[in-house]
Amino acid sequence: MARFKFDHFIHFVESPEKAIEALNALGLHAVEGGRHEHHGTYNALSYYGLSYIELIGVFDKSLVEDKAEYDYSLRATIVASDYQQGGARIALRSTDLEKDAERFRSLGLDVVGPAPLSRTRPDGSVVSWKLLFVGKPGINPELPFFIEWDEADDERFADLKLRGTISEHPLGEVTLQSVGILTRNLENVVETWSQYLDLEIGESFIDETLNAKAQTLFLEGGNIVFYEPLGEGKAKDKLLSHGEKPFLIEFNNSKENKDVEVFDAIYRFVK
Repeated sequence: MARFKFDHFIHFVESPEKAIEALNALGLHAVEGGRHEHHGTYNALSYYGLSYIELIGVFDKSLVEDKAEYDYSLRATIVASDYQQGGARIALRSTDLEKDAERFRSLGLDVVGPAPLSRTRPDGSVVSWKLLFVGKPGINPELPFFIEWDEADDERFADLKLRGTISEHPLGEVTLQSVGILTRNLENVVETWSQYLDLEIGESFIDETLNAKAQTLFLEGGNIVFYEPLGEGKAKDKLLSHGEKPFLIEFNNSKENKDVEVFDAIYRFVK
């Protein structure tokens, strides 16, 4: 049984409200999420099955920075970027973070958590989960963080559909195929992440649109694709402006092929 599933892509934005409008204009269903009251952030959400994009913004920087001392946390990533818009991190889903924590320690990683968290929805209801952060000084890109929801996948899916959080996209059937992460050293990063996450490695390929060499790690719910720039082009520009971070989300759909810049991340649609 696979250890992890893809859970979500964190896209940091100045305004989750404007992000909802931008995704709706692309034919993607996106809705208000809620507030992380004690952490100074709030979000909008766009779901593709149980894989989703979290469009996260800040309502109180002092709260974000008060909590940013947690090593390898999302808030630490946001603060370190000086609140720069664009892809920030990815999260993978687990059913046993305590066991995962033991394994990551055995692999020599620093481990923080699991820690319980919650968010208040607009209707006042509370959704809860646990988070695990791992890392090691000098590892770039930052490793994913890990989430264990308090509800089982099927229960959560049914609840999100009932609430309208998961709904049909105006564009039609859309699936989240992969997330792209920039790196300066494709071979090393792919090997390292494959070892830590226990994921199968695909063949490398050239992405001519981005002018980058790429390689896939296969993951249920959304593959992870690493891109190393080959020279001048979109990949190099993003690497220079944002560093070794998630920068691209690829969707399968039946209507169009295009790359769209959305608040400093690339949303790629492939027929």
